[in-house]
Amino acid sequence: MGGGLDLILLALLAGFIILRLVSVLGRRTGNERRQENPAGLERAPAPDAKTVELPGRDRGPVTPQATATEFDRDTPLGKTLTRIMMADHSFDPDGFLEGANGAYEMVTKGFAEGDRETLGLLLSPDVLRDFEAAIAEREAANQTMQTTIVDVLKTEITDARLENGTAEVTVTFKAELISVVRDAEGRIISGNPSDTETVTDIWTFARQVKARDPNWLLVATQSND
Repeated sequence: MGGGLDLILLALLAGFIILRLVSVLGRRTGNERRQENPAGLERAPAPDAKTVELPGRDRGPVTPQATATEFDRDTPLGKTLTRIMMADHSFDPDGFLEGANGAYEMVTKGFAEGDRETLGLLLSPDVLRDFEAAIAEREAANQTMQTTIVDVLKTEITDARLENGTAEVTVTFKAELISVVRDAEGRIISGNPSDTETVTDIWTFARQVKARDPNWLLVATQSND
């Protein structure tokens, strides 16, 4: 009896954790193509009330070494962020970066593990299709991917837009990763489990500022590497 109760409590706790992380972006805040006019910015319909497990964690929490939490309100970026804050009083750049950093970890791990359910909570429909196509191609080739985020060196808001009631905030991540792709026999096709790679990813999150749903979705990705 006690064991069954423990499992129920653990499931409820896991559900709370992921819902908390997904909502942080809105409340306080590579194979994908850049979409200049992303479609489907509305939040995808909420899934059934069931627990979605976080991607596997084989290390401690990621803490960015340099986070741009201050901005000059007189710059074009600062003026746009101020406009977003005025249009959406729940938007806070510090909290947004905190949530973006968590989303970066979840999406990176979710893509490597083929976790479509977690990706569906965080990606816009267009970006989700790109991710799912890459995952399906990998699965068809009987390949597996393992990615470990060793450290997030920097998380910074580098661009923002507010047009027609939709806010877009672009975040640049600089991170150290270990990523390995193996074939069906476990042989390494690419990557090295002993070597870290420094990557720079540029992700854009968006939401309609007047929407009742506070969540932001990842609407575009690109890499400078």
